[in-house]
Amino acid sequence: MSIFIEQDTRVLIQGITGSEGSFWTEHILGIGTNVVAGVTPGKEGQKVENVNVYNTVRKAVAETQADASVLFVPPRFAKDAVFEALDAGIKKIVVIAEGIPVHDAMQMRRAALSEGAMVVGGNTSGVITPGVAMMGIFPYWIERVYKQGNIGIMTRSGSLTNEVTAMVISEGFGVSSLMGIGGDSVPCTRFAEFLPLYEKDPETKALVMIGELGGTMEEEVAEAMEAGIFTKPLVSFIGGRTAPEGKKMGHAGAIVTGGKGTVAGKVKALEKAGALVADRPSVTGKLLKELING
Repeated sequence: MSIFIEQDTRVLIQGITGSEGSFWTEHILGIGTNVVAGVTPGKEGQKVENVNVYNTVRKAVAETQADASVLFVPPRFAKDAVFEALDAGIKKIVVIAEGIPVHDAMQMRRAALSEGAMVVGGNTSGVITPGVAMMGIFPYWIERVYKQGNIGIMTRSGSLTNEVTAMVISEGFGVSSLMGIGGDSVPCTRFAEFLPLYEKDPETKALVMIGELGGTMEEEVAEAMEAGIFTKPLVSFIGGRTAPEGKKMGHAGAIVTGGKGTVAGKVKALEKAGALVADRPSVTGKLLKELING
């Protein structure tokens, strides 16, 4: 069972005829994802990897019953594409684009919440249930790193995700559902909002969170653990611990303001809530085994 995408999820790809959309469509199909349609205005009647292309999301949904969408569109068009998908009734949306204007991202998040939908991203690698389906840009060698199993992973990072997941796999574990929330300053879905889904998922026995300095999302997870919203074992790695104090580092989400968002503060909050925090990616799997074994 997945918390977001299943084998029978009917996936639509917006921007399918572009260079990124067409390239990743091949890989998304290759893992077994049920892609039922693509959308690019003005390209109706074409096919990409034998997937029919439509002019509008509404028509694609009417003819294929698509219920999830992954967007390969430029940042300036992301908001309109999300709104079009929401208007057509789609409740699961993944936005790959990096650098979406902050006000657009805020409007996307607000619209998703009002529609009871979940928008993941932007600036994300996407989501994957290994061996089942994916909506994103995970590399072609994905099957060698992402094995099926019962460890959930949620992450703000791209490259760190592959490294930490490899360490989890090396200890004999596998992945149930991986959710990349994205690295922009305003993610459309925050870490803590995934916790109830992982808590209810019988296939997820424990959770690994890959965080970074900046923002308060990791502290929100600690608060949810202390409130009993999430009760399963949790191990975290927080990137950015060597960043010089007072400096803005990395992408838009990695900004420390007003004394909040430091790695030290996140580690303290998580450990107080009962999580284990790795001081380097290579020990994440070992800590997970230690926590699960009591």
